[in-house]
Amino acid sequence: MNKPQRLFDLPLYHSVTYPNQNIFNYKENGVWTGISAQNFQSKVDEISRGLLALGVKKGDKVALISENRVEWNMLDFAIQQVGGVVVAIYPNISIADYMFIFEDAEIKTCFVSTDSLFEKIKSIQPNLPLLHNIYTINSYVNIPNWDEVLKLGTSINQSQVDEIKTNIAGDTLVSLAYTSGTTGNPKGVMLTHKNIMADMYSSEYSFPVVAYDRALTFLPVCHAYERLFHYVYIYKGLSIWFAQSMETIGEDMKEVKPHIFSAVPRVLEKVYDKIMKKGDELTGLKRKLFFWAINLGEQYDFDNRSAWYNFQLGIARKLIFSKWKEALGNDIKGISSGSAAIQEKLIKIFTAAGINIYEGYGLTEASPCIAVNCFKRGMKLGTVGVPLINIDVKIAEDGEILVKGDNVMQGYYKNPEATAEVLKDGWLYTGDIGTFVDGKYLKITDRKKELFKTSGGKYIAPQHLESKFIESEFIEQIMVVGEGEKFPGAFIIPNYQNLLDWAKNNASELVAKTREEFLNDHKILDKIKEEISKYNQFFGNWEQIKKFAIIPNEFTIETGELTPTLKFKRKIILEKYKQYYQRIFS
Repeated sequence: MNKPQRLFDLPLYHSVTYPNQNIFNYKENGVWTGISAQNFQSKVDEISRGLLALGVKKGDKVALISENRVEWNMLDFAIQQVGGVVVAIYPNISIADYMFIFEDAEIKTCFVSTDSLFEKIKSIQPNLPLLHNIYTINSYVNIPNWDEVLKLGTSINQSQVDEIKTNIAGDTLVSLAYTSGTTGNPKGVMLTHKNIMADMYSSEYSFPVVAYDRALTFLPVCHAYERLFHYVYIYKGLSIWFAQSMETIGEDMKEVKPHIFSAVPRVLEKVYDKIMKKGDELTGLKRKLFFWAINLGEQYDFDNRSAWYNFQLGIARKLIFSKWKEALGNDIKGISSGSAAIQEKLIKIFTAAGINIYEGYGLTEASPCIAVNCFKRGMKLGTVGVPLINIDVKIAEDGEILVKGDNVMQGYYKNPEATAEVLKDGWLYTGDIGTFVDGKYLKITDRKKELFKTSGGKYIAPQHLESKFIESEFIEQIMVVGEGEKFPGAFIIPNYQNLLDWAKNNASELVAKTREEFLNDHKILDKIKEEISKYNQFFGNWEQIKKFAIIPNEFTIETGELTPTLKFKRKIILEKYKQYYQRIFS
């Protein structure tokens, strides 16, 4: 069969090229259930017929709001097949963002997973004259269910769907992906079949997996990063397994034994913290061996390792790190990390453990993958690897990363001003600052819009500092602040549990205090100061953190400080914690 040219060609390609394999797997009533590519395609066709009966026409925007599940993928391909535009939306954004996206995208039909999401969208429907249909995937009494759409489709002949598919060209708009909106309203990134397929073909070369391998998925598939990975998995002939939830990932890994999965740094940080906590509970020789292995891992070097180091690493892998691989199912070939910078320490330790982390870089506007570290084309610690094949990357005079290729978006929907800002002479201006290391490895140093100057005129790159300070086991989150001030400061959310464990041995009288009293005690503040001093040494005097404020609660999506992709909404955080800022700089 010819290589797929449109996204909806992928399931058929999978069924012909890799027969007798389940394309998706999910747990139902405690039992893993699989669906073949042929049966999956039949269901997609059934939904497409229902959409036609519902009146969905070419170019109509259809919203899809759900956690990861096989029905999401069915709807995704079904909407594409009738020429509709998939508007993939996070299930955990604010009512205001839902309102903006539905209005901006002119959404007529919406599918949601649960009754609570249905009630959310139903509550704004009176203000959205174009929105006619809202259906749930789960079944509830007196709530319209997607089964109604399937029943409507019995009046439609499949030949009508096939004819529409035949006339859909590669340059047809297939998706509106709304960016997270760290500043202002979200922007609708317009992506065609050609854009996403180009990125899929550029990315798949670097994947460390082969046909019939298993991929575990748990990141929101509405995120361009995870969605692209699903397309790559299908193209390469992998079987995709859905984790039941973020809470069951550990259990799911042991059962699925994945060869690959994608994660954001926050997930890997939490995995590492759990491992360290277990190590901390060990005693005697086992404890000594554990921390010896960790120390060895922290010294890992991709390029230069002595024979003596490799000999020790072999022992550490056998005695300690083998248990880490067991916890991931023992078959892992690679973990992809994206969406934010990951601590170098974690990459070193996991790689030393025989668990390869492939750190990459991209943005929704580029469909989204741009560069990645991989063993095929080279790995360089502290970088996001080599630009993908068929994608051009260059650095502008001011340090901004520019990208050109068939993967670059068409523009922002109904927003020519914003489009003109980022698309110039065929190049996508990413807004990220970077450089090339050794002439080939791309290194991201910061977001252009997040760079700020102190009153002394020195530039501060917040992400550069934050990714280093977060290595401290006592710092859960940190946001660097201080635009126009004499020096940079920081909002710090301490790791309460790790500080509590430290206090048990070093300041036991603090353990009985309330969380707030504990975090504001001078001994805890001194401990945080000690950590700040420890990591300040990695930076020039002008960029070192001079003062900080302890923020008692973690920044989250639900409380409005993080985007759905876990990036800081810096302006909102600064406004919300104004009094803490004043304490630092008054």
